Amino acid sequence: MDKNTMTSRERIEAALAHRAPDRIPVDLGASESSGIHGIAYNRLKGFMGLAGGRTQIYDLSQMIAKVEPAVLDAVNADALPLLIEPRAWKPWRLHDGSPCEMPAKASLRNTAGGGMELMAEDGTLAAVCPPGSYYFDTCCHALANVNAPADIEAGLAHLKSFDWPSFCDEDYHDLRRKARELYEKTERAIVGNLWVHVFAAGQILRGFENFMIDLLADKPLAHALMGRLVDCYEERVRRYVEAVGEYCSVIQVNDDLGTQTGPQIAPETYREMIKPHHARLWGLIKKLSGKPLLLHSCGSIYDLIPDLIEIGVDAINPVQVRAANMDTKKLKREFGKDLTFWGGGCDTQQVLGSGTPGDVREEVRRRCADLAPDGGFVFCQVHNIQPNVPPENIMAMYAALEQAG
Repeated sequence: MDKNTMTSRERIEAALAHRAPDRIPVDLGASESSGIHGIAYNRLKGFMGLAGGRTQIYDLSQMIAKVEPAVLDAVNADALPLLIEPRAWKPWRLHDGSPCEMPAKASLRNTAGGGMELMAEDGTLAAVCPPGSYYFDTCCHALANVNAPADIEAGLAHLKSFDWPSFCDEDYHDLRRKARELYEKTERAIVGNLWVHVFAAGQILRGFENFMIDLLADKPLAHALMGRLVDCYEERVRRYVEAVGEYCSVIQVNDDLGTQTGPQIAPETYREMIKPHHARLWGLIKKLSGKPLLLHSCGSIYDLIPDLIEIGVDAINPVQVRAANMDTKKLKREFGKDLTFWGGGCDTQQVLGSGTPGDVREEVRRRCADLAPDGGFVFCQVHNIQPNVPPENIMAMYAALEQAG
């Protein structure tokens, strides 16, 4: 294929294969970690002069909006998300009063002072968005009181449903129909958002403190929990790949392994406790699908990258450039032959939200110069565009990208 006539799908697939595309491929909203907060999205649409449409918040924890075709066209986006979604939506209001839609089956209620609560199916409190906050915090840790590996079986329902919220009531037939339609009616690459956390799942199911202690002080329990979780994921992976694998250009999994200064746990602990479960799960996904694997992991993961490559990771997101040892030039030099960098295009911690349009343009030029040569780069900002980001800065980012690309 002549690289001067690439479709969006070919452009993304070239980047994943480390071939130089005709221009730098672009992602906005192809995953729940490369998208845009609902408030920022409504402001962006207003700035663009796009009236109407539907601001659908599919990820309640981060309040991320689905990006509509008109916006994707405006920024020359090359990828689309395949999401597990609700079949119906209900009207709602974001914290700034702007309109949105929420999953119809999400049991939400406003609280005094402007907060929100999300209730589980059994009526217990599942997550809280405090007054003045933009995000939900999980407050239900279903296996917090588990004391031995044998006790995990009593909570098996929580493992089987993890990463598939009850208010997202699409099934595999819905996903297949949607994937086929996206594949046949658009030329954009489809990102299969499979999610399937392992490390983060342990933190949520057991509670962060409990699980981090388990990794050192009760290793049999930690291994039993993650092993049983992967057992439960296996059926989901098989059904998912059978339903939509042929339509996806890449499949994304998630597990936040880093902090601002380094990995959450020592590399030795990762290799002993987490890596075997990642290897089993991710290996199955790649074996069944034959597709590249995109890992979302925030923070400084430099020390773990060789391990991630070894067990099959083909691309990483969000490439948190301001975290320790995550400089784009260094990452490209050391790992650019093995990894595609899906992100890192503009720092969101200090530049995109707080900088001037000129600062944004300079940042984009620098990151593209580091990451784009010889392919292996999909442009998006570091993680999601947050509610404080001015639309002027967002459009400056894409204008600079067009010049760089």
